[in-house]
Amino acid sequence: MEIAPSSSRFKLYDQFELLEFPDKYVVKPVESPEEGFSVDRRDGNIKPLDENASSGNPTKVSTIYGVGGTIRLLAGTYLLVITSREEVGNFLGFPIFRVTAMKFLPCNEALRFATAQEKKDETYFRTLLQALETTPGLYFSYETDLTLNLQRRCKLAEGWKRKPMWKQADPRYVWNWHLLEELIECKLDGFIIPLLQGNILFFIFLIFCFASSWTVYIFAELKLKNSPAVISIISRRCTRRLGTRMWRRGANLEGDTANFVESEQIMEINGFKFSLLQVRGSIPLLWEQIVDLSYKPRLKINKHEETPKVVQRHFHDLCQRYGEIIAVDLTDQHGDEGELSKAYATEMEKLPDVRYVSFDFHQICGTTNFDNLGVLYEQIGDEFEKQGYFLVDADENILEEQKGVIRSNCIDCLDRTNVTQSYMGQKSVNLQLQRIEVFDSTECISTFEEDYTKFRTIWAEQGDEVSLQYAGTYALKGDLVRYGKQTMTGAIKDGLSAMSRYYLNNFQDGDALDLISGRYTVGTHSPSQLQPIGSQPSFLPVASALLIGGVTVTSFTIHQAGRNTQQYLASALWAGVTAGVVAMIKANGRHLCSRPRLCHLI
Repeated sequence: MEIAPSSSRFKLYDQFELLEFPDKYVVKPVESPEEGFSVDRRDGNIKPLDENASSGNPTKVSTIYGVGGTIRLLAGTYLLVITSREEVGNFLGFPIFRVTAMKFLPCNEALRFATAQEKKDETYFRTLLQALETTPGLYFSYETDLTLNLQRRCKLAEGWKRKPMWKQADPRYVWNWHLLEELIECKLDGFIIPLLQGNILFFIFLIFCFASSWTVYIFAELKLKNSPAVISIISRRCTRRLGTRMWRRGANLEGDTANFVESEQIMEINGFKFSLLQVRGSIPLLWEQIVDLSYKPRLKINKHEETPKVVQRHFHDLCQRYGEIIAVDLTDQHGDEGELSKAYATEMEKLPDVRYVSFDFHQICGTTNFDNLGVLYEQIGDEFEKQGYFLVDADENILEEQKGVIRSNCIDCLDRTNVTQSYMGQKSVNLQLQRIEVFDSTECISTFEEDYTKFRTIWAEQGDEVSLQYAGTYALKGDLVRYGKQTMTGAIKDGLSAMSRYYLNNFQDGDALDLISGRYTVGTHSPSQLQPIGSQPSFLPVASALLIGGVTVTSFTIHQAGRNTQQYLASALWAGVTAGVVAMIKANGRHLCSRPRLCHLI
């Protein structure tokens, strides 16, 4: 449904009336009230509007800004609508919006006929939908697709822009792809909004230059001119292995990895558009890290006969999409990380077309030596520069193409990875500005302190967004990106984030993402899969109470111990009880933690 026939570009409806009737919901575009559709509140069936569809008096009328799709649970269908949005900037001239509020509307009148177990399961599924309503980092546009990088966009056929938005999009980066199926079947193209999870950040900086010599030194007595530039960073999260940090590690059997994110750094200056792509993703082996209340749970590599094929599938897909791949492994070379890194290196030896580089970030850079990434650049700089970047001029003529990407990983693919990607992005900006002679071969962006700070800040904010979506907290090591060193404020922030990650790792699971991605499909004719887990009692409240009580009484009796021998014995007794509770919690840590109920880890 193309609503701007005079234009050669497909455009979605951008504002709707939501009419709620006792028996149905009606969604009508504000600019085309005769169009629209209704959703039956009893069974979730979708129908185009007819003359009588919106007759009568609705119980409620509200404004919404998009329809995110539908999902079927045990008792019926739920309709996802965007209730609030915020314009965050422009992408290649088109307005970009962030979802600030959304809601699942129930169409589940059949719930009253459900069994007790079905009602219990439906309640659990609805809590997952409520969690999904607060999903961070969802972006969309009514006028352009956000899932394709600039190089792919510029190389597509002319008629591509006239296709419905969902047909333009890359499904692997559409967060709500699974929810769009019924809307697609009903041919509601003008309503189907592909949502991108990731982040889109912008800033504008000015490069001051001599009018005659294009040098970067500034003297007050000389006449200056400005070269304005816009830098954007767009990160696209892949939906093929969605999940939260501890509960979604490594790869699945198809070669899709956890926390796989494509990051694109775009610079627009003097009519030119530059694009640099980098990707991150969990180590593409079959491995896991089961939480057990310890701060850093042990890593476990699953021995599987399919492992070589998994690695091969992963890198074959990357090579098909991006060209030459440099796999940069930032993990430690000792302990559990070292064992995982060795297993990764062993598998990479079987792939001669992919260069694997091991770089122990913690050993070489520590927490303060951001500039030591130059050691890594010495190893891969020549190949990185040969991979290049994408460049088009003001007439959309392609001047350069990116011939490959760097694939970075640490364990989480968050903190160390983001510092490294920021460094490579900075190196590419220097090369790009030298390409159009804004810089000469000796100049770099770090010369402009204020703008360099903005550049590093936008990469740090990008890291925070990616971290929030995967780990639930801001990224660690953000100071290394922002300032090139660790600060006291940053250390305190990292400590708080680390404590938050600990809680989320142990007591929050990733069932909601399995549901939204279609990895788990609710079946109405199968026994409850939640009953065995849901019926298990939780010993955590009892254990916590015993631990807190033991520590409190032990402290009190120790304080009183100087009075007589009996107090000494009481102190020893309660200290022993406390130690026993601690040992019990440690031994049963896995059973005390929250864990996913819907899907296996691989």
